Amino acid sequence: MAARRPARRASARPQQVRIIGGDWRRRQIPVPDAAGLRPTGDRIRETLFNWLAPRLPGARCLDLFAGTGVLGLEALSRGAAHCRFVEAATPVAAALRHQLDQLGGHDRAEVVVGTAPQILDRGSGSYDCVFLDPPFGSGLLLPTLDRLIPQLAAGHRVYVEYGASDA
Repeated sequence: MAARRPARRASARPQQVRIIGGDWRRRQIPVPDAAGLRPTGDRIRETLFNWLAPRLPGARCLDLFAGTGVLGLEALSRGAAHCRFVEAATPVAAALRHQLDQLGGHDRAEVVVGTAPQILDRGSGSYDCVFLDPPFGSGLLLPTLDRLIPQLAAGHRVYVEYGASDA
């Protein structure tokens, strides 16, 4: 007689993500409990930061829709001069500020609360590396890209994650 296995639960959000390289290598970053928060996985980040490695030392970065901030934190860990984190959810932004304090990175970072298009409308500088990961299905990808273009430095790199419905 075959035993029936209980149905698998949908994969839960990880409780922590880790920084995979640089000065803060192996540091665990808590993942706040917030709807739609989906940190970029280790393998994707490893590939991304191998690609960005020659451009990171001294770079000015922008982490839009930051969430845990793991992309911007990874960039700072690997030598970026500064990262501006933009997060719409106040509690998530507060958790990111706390994490920066824990890592000793608050002097090279700024956490701004607001939507990416709103913050970009204010103008904020010239960025070398941008991480753009809006909530899937939010309709924010194209409006954000339109506002971002004038704020990109020569030779910039923009990393975009988007859902199939956003294409």
